[in-house]
Amino acid sequence: MTEIRTPRLLLRGWQDDDLVPMADIHADLRVMRWIGDGSVRDLERTAEDIERWEQEWDEEGFGLFAVELLASGELIGFAGLSVPEALAQVLPGVAVGWRIGSQFWGQGYASEAAHATLEFALQDRGLDRVISVSRVGDSASENVIRKLGMVPEREMAHPVYGYPVRVHGIDLTEFQA
Repeated sequence: MTEIRTPRLLLRGWQDDDLVPMADIHADLRVMRWIGDGSVRDLERTAEDIERWEQEWDEEGFGLFAVELLASGELIGFAGLSVPEALAQVLPGVAVGWRIGSQFWGQGYASEAAHATLEFALQDRGLDRVISVSRVGDSASENVIRKLGMVPEREMAHPVYGYPVRVHGIDLTEFQA
């Protein structure tokens, strides 16, 4: 599996030791507020998530990286690429996304990891276009998306939860500009 190093982060494959810290992130209401129905996830659900993320790597050649701090080796969350299968209107799109533990917010880690992932998608994996989907009102995610150079393209209701989501996009030529 590919590893990506940024000045402060290592984006890497999942390890057994990642389950508990990722479950701790999933147990934080502040982190999960804008995700799905807003409920927290337990250890078992987190294990299922990680298994699904690893499977996407096998099937698609991309997926969600575990993100750790280079200085300490501490897992701070994930960043990577996924196919947003619940949003049929944007398929066959590939979305960049991230989930960072709240104790690491406000330090630019999400932007750093998301930018490295976007570069990986467009330059290493040969994707022509990448999207990002955010829940309307999630200003922190919108800030990261703007820093990536992505522009809003459309709004729609989430097909499962009904709340409004905003789809942003960028293509290879816009990224290189």
